[in-house]
This record gives sequence, structure tokens and C-alpha cells, in this order.
Amino acid sequence: MHDITIHYSNMLSDKVGKEHGLSLNDLDSLQPVASNIHKLLRSKREKGELPFYDLPYQDVTEILNYAAYIKDRFENFVVLGIGGSALGTIALQTALNNSQYNLLSKSERNGCPRLFVADNIDPVQFAEMLSILDMDKTLFNVVTKSGTTAETMSQFMIVYDRIKKLKGDRWKENIVVTTDKAKGVLRKIAYELGLKSFIVPDGVGGRFSVFTPVGLLPAAVAGIDIKGLLKGAALMDERCREDSIIDNPAYLYASLLYLSDTKKGKKITVMIPYSYALKDISDWFRQLWAESLGKKYSLNGEVVNVGQTPVKALGVTDQHSQIQLYVEGPFDKVVTFLKVEEFKVRMGIPQNPPIPPLERGGKGGFEEISYLCGHSLNELINIERDGTEYALTKNNRPNCTIIFPELNPSTIGQVMYMLEVSTAFAGGLYNINPFDQPGVEEGKRFTIEALKRKTL
Repeated sequence: MHDITIHYSNMLSDKVGKEHGLSLNDLDSLQPVASNIHKLLRSKREKGELPFYDLPYQDVTEILNYAAYIKDRFENFVVLGIGGSALGTIALQTALNNSQYNLLSKSERNGCPRLFVADNIDPVQFAEMLSILDMDKTLFNVVTKSGTTAETMSQFMIVYDRIKKLKGDRWKENIVVTTDKAKGVLRKIAYELGLKSFIVPDGVGGRFSVFTPVGLLPAAVAGIDIKGLLKGAALMDERCREDSIIDNPAYLYASLLYLSDTKKGKKITVMIPYSYALKDISDWFRQLWAESLGKKYSLNGEVVNVGQTPVKALGVTDQHSQIQLYVEGPFDKVVTFLKVEEFKVRMGIPQNPPIPPLERGGKGGFEEISYLCGHSLNELINIERDGTEYALTKNNRPNCTIIFPELNPSTIGQVMYMLEVSTAFAGGLYNINPFDQPGVEEGKRFTIEALKRKTL
């Protein structure tokens, strides 16, 4: 059994009380609405209007061939992208590769290039990254669907200028672009200059693009099994074809968060992975949930100002920073734990560590930590998660847990696909469009106009 599961009993009133917990009747009463949303989503999928649904079944031969082609030609692969063009890649890299990947030798990386993601335009950070790279041995992946993203295109212009000065007409060897198949200035540049390019499919927005070349190309370059990733997504797709809230993991998760928000006033949703490998899944989800569901207008044009605020945390680190607030602070949060049952390695704690010299008339103080002896960090991290779950539940704080039997391409593919479908379904529950971002576009327009004025 390698499917992820959702444990949600701590969301219910018999565990956290009627004031804060849901009832099974709440879920049952939502089922007619869920069935209608399911029919609408299925109809749009069949018409090709929601292409992210079918990405698990794509042919990735071109991506794999290109990853193999560049493997021995470059030492570094740098993604120039922001938001949805970067967060999925970061999440996959953190989840499925060694946490110290870039510090490993080339043989330890199975010959794959080091992977960097330049997802910010802080001038110091970007300059420092470029300063450590051998530009001739670095391949830059420029990722922007629109081809006009100010942050990414400014980075591209800087990189182009440096490589052009270094290599002359051979600069094109160091650039690969991922963008729209026909529109945008980056597509025009790629076409007219003959740059190698990959396509972001029509109708797939940035935050839903992890299963396109946006996420799959960097993952393949870094040696991640992208076929296994897509296989996991396809497995979840099969589970999400049911309209039943209880039987459909994506609908269940979305419904729990939606009902907690609208019926119980839980305006904040906190995701806490108890695995370092999953920490950037919560960061990726934060964009997905916030940008998709934080909307001013309903589909009817009414002002609704809906959307939960997603917060990321990390167990056990944030037991020592945030948990106090979640256990005893305002009753405005719902918590999702990410739990791994079997870690890739076991890190044992010694049975007989060195004992400090005995103080005169004392016992040396060893007894205070002796309870740790003979156990493992594997046990400790999950027991601490259990303790946090217990504390939250005892204090009437609703929480649920997404359980991973282990971390591998399949289970990561499952959870990312599930969360994408959850988001699309939640858009229906809130009666908003989860696929646009007008608030973001307004800020982009301001930036463009401000820079234009400065050049006059």
C-alpha cells in the first residue's frame, strides 16, 4: 500500500467540540453542491478547458532526451523563474533529492548538473549566485509562460549580456526557454534566434504547471524520476474521479478547509510537514491556495472577499516558534500535518553515550536525557508530531493529517495532484474563479508603468 491517505477525525466535533469541529452531517449536506461542481469540472475537462487534469498522461520523451543530452555538457542548471515558474521545481528538488544535493560530487549526483533556482531579483543574491558559476558550463532555463514577466526577463537580459560577452555567437548554447507555444516576447525571441524551447500548454497557469516542462525539465535534469512522478499523479487522478466527498481525497480535503472557514471561522490554514523533504511542498501549496482562492468577486460579480490565508511551518523546528500560538492563541486556524511513516534512512540515538563526570555526592545528571537512549530520530520526530497533534486536539484546535507511507516520486506526484484538484474544487465551493489572479496583474501593471515613466 503506497497511497497517501487523509486522517481527519480531529476535524470533527467529537474530538474538538461543537464550537470548532465539524460534523459528518456538515459533509453530507455539502454533497449535492459537490456533485454539481464535480459535473462542471468533468465537463470542462472533457472540453479541454482544464488541461492540468490530463498532464499525468503526457509523453515526456523529449524532456528526458534533452536532460540526457545536457548531462555531460553542463555543470550547473539554473532556473530563471518566479512564483509558479519556480516553486514547483523547488518543491520537487527538496522532496526527492538529497537535501545537500549541490554539495555532492558529480558522481554522487549520478553525473547530473547542480540545480539552482533564481526565484528573486534581490540584486545582491542574484549577483552572488552568478559569481560562483562558471558561465560557460552553466545552462540557464528561462521560464515564463507570458514571456513578459519583469523579474524573469530582467534576469534573462543580465545573463544574456554576460554570456554574449564571454562566448559571442555561441551564447545560445547556454539558454533554454520554457514559455507559451505561440504568444509572448520570449517565444518570439526563441523562434527568431533559434533557441531550444519547451512549451507551457495552453490553459495551464503557473501555479498549476509543476507537471509541465516548467517543473518536469529541471526535475529530470536533476535526476528525478519524472515518469514515476506522473504515475503517482495518475493514481491520484483515478481516486479523484468520484463525486463523493468522502471517497475523493481532493474533495475531502477542500471540503474540510472550506467548511472550517465558512462555518467555524477558521480563516487561516497552517500546513506543518514533519519532514524536511516536504517543507517546500507547503510553500508551493501556499501560492496555490492563496492566489487561486483569494478573490474579491464571485462568479456572479458580487463582492465577496473570500479566501483562507495559508501559512507554512516546519516540524519540529516550529514547535519552538509557532506552536504556542496555534495551541493557545485565537481560534482562527486549522492545521494540516504532513506525516512520513517510513523515512529513507534510520538515524539511531546511541544506547550508551558518554556520561559526564560525577559530581561529589551527585549522579552526573545523565538521568534527565536517558529516556532518549536506544531510540532514533525517526521515532522522535513522529512522536513529537503526535504530541503536537494531541496538544492541538486537547485544546479544541481542529487538525488533520496527510500520511505518506514513504517519500518517493509516486507519493509526491499524488499529493501535488491532489492539492491542485482540491484547489479547483474549492473554487467551486467559494463560487469564484480559481484560475485567474487579477490582484497580481494590477501590481504588474503598476511596475511596468513606473519603469516606463523613469525612462522618459
